Amino acid sequence: MRARRLIATASVAALAVLSLAACGRSAPSVAAYVGDTRYSVDRVDEIYDDAQAQYADAVRTQGAQTGATPAPEELRSAVTRQDVLNLLIAVDLGKRLADEQGVQVPDEVSPEQLQAQLQMPATAEYAKLWGEWVDISAALQQKLPPADLSDDAIMAVYHAIAKTGAIKSGLSVAQVREAFGEGGFVRSATALSSALREEAEKVDASINPKYGPIGVPSVVSTGQSLVFYSLPYINHDGPVTDISTPEAPETTGAVAP
Repeated sequence: MRARRLIATASVAALAVLSLAACGRSAPSVAAYVGDTRYSVDRVDEIYDDAQAQYADAVRTQGAQTGATPAPEELRSAVTRQDVLNLLIAVDLGKRLADEQGVQVPDEVSPEQLQAQLQMPATAEYAKLWGEWVDISAALQQKLPPADLSDDAIMAVYHAIAKTGAIKSGLSVAQVREAFGEGGFVRSATALSSALREEAEKVDASINPKYGPIGVPSVVSTGQSLVFYSLPYINHDGPVTDISTPEAPETTGAVAP
């Protein structure tokens, strides 16, 4: 399971850090390798299950206050295991990059500040990871020089946001450039994505093929609300689209979380 680079098509609490075992980098119980760190499938599931449980409890509590009984589908958060893995990898790569760049990451954004628009209780590990990542990403974006925007790069950001429904889909490049104006947030987001891609390559990051392409967790303010979306890992020209085919596992032994 050796990917040349992490990619994306468009898309907290304590991190479960595991030392590498002699079985190599293809253990089916490992969700991702980032340098000499690995994140277990069990850890991803733990954060995901906690998010779903706490979300459901919050919905039931709110329903009880109004006398409403939530339907089963209303008790399911939109959070996915892919979202969880995206955050785990981004936080790891972001910390490595901050250390290399000598960037001090202040503790400014709390889960409580994000919970309403993230639609996730602040006590959930997923919300805590988001709070940590917002601080890391903001500090890095202040340090990194803004990227020059190619059409491919600006459309990668646009398509990622359009998937959330926060902006109309089907716009042309010219229309997107007009909508984004000077595109300061696009430039900084592109610079961060490119820097994380380079860091992923540097540490030989790889993911379990059971998950989809990895994206950079991103957030932008519309002035009235926050939009959470997943940005592709891109280079200076546009989305990264190549990845090596993972080798078949040589061992199926379980890895302790």
